[in-house]
Amino acid sequence: MRAPSDGPVTAGDLLTLEELAHFRRASTLRGVCLVLHAWGVIAGAIALYLLWPSGLTLGGAVLVIGTRQLGLMVLMHETAHWLLFRQGRLNTWVGTWLCAAPLGADLKAYRRRHHLHHRHTQTPEDPDLALSVPLPVARGRLAVALLSDLGGRTALTRIVRWRPWQGGLAQAWRRVRAPLVANAALCAVLTALGGWPLYLLTWVLPWATWFQLVTRIRDIAEHGLVGGADDPLRNTRTVGAGLLARALVAPYGVNYHLEHHLLVFVPCWKLPEVHALLLAKDLAGRMERAASYAEVLSRAAAAKGWVR
Repeated sequence: MRAPSDGPVTAGDLLTLEELAHFRRASTLRGVCLVLHAWGVIAGAIALYLLWPSGLTLGGAVLVIGTRQLGLMVLMHETAHWLLFRQGRLNTWVGTWLCAAPLGADLKAYRRRHHLHHRHTQTPEDPDLALSVPLPVARGRLAVALLSDLGGRTALTRIVRWRPWQGGLAQAWRRVRAPLVANAALCAVLTALGGWPLYLLTWVLPWATWFQLVTRIRDIAEHGLVGGADDPLRNTRTVGAGLLARALVAPYGVNYHLEHHLLVFVPCWKLPEVHALLLAKDLAGRMERAASYAEVLSRAAAAKGWVR
């Protein structure tokens, strides 16, 4: 382990061999608990609405379920890095059927794209660069985008632009099979519990509204308005998240994105420990950080008006 210099920081600058072994170690039990937690919270929100159906409980369910849907995407991201479980096949199976498919995502395609994102972070070859390049934007423009998320317009646009049939029928079937099966199972269970509108209200509605909003906020926070591509302490951001933010915006350590990029082999539940390690090594002044998601959005909307 070397003392961190002013140059780019690497794992070798920060960790001893013992620490490296500790941070690399995944836990199947932890992975199971995270997946059960996500689906347990979703089930609890649905049960609350079933027991006391009202606009208030439905609104609460939309917020809670939409955030756990993002949580499932975070856990899919963990499986893309083979970090949720020790067993590789278990990562792929759970990541596909319990995390990605219910939300219409494709783990294998995401895994390929996401590994390129890590290899080429904030460079022209980064497949996710388009998420951060347009920033900052005018306040009115950002407000319209956020309202489009909440109003369902963003989700509708994504559905209209989805082209699963590109590449032929075999590729189309491979893309739609898991989402169709997963959502058919969800629809069947929820229909049995409370009728088919329950599926629309407690799964489709959260996905079409709050999930779209918190996904945009996550995209802005992670790489929007960050520093140089060569410095892992500056090319992404960590955001402070209290209990409410973790419940409604940033599940399962997703706010520790700088730590994830710096030490990509660390499971999400160990990222707070990595954050504490960086602070203990007096690196806080070199890290791209924000105190809250409200601060990030304020930075992203840096100008008045409706045009950039």
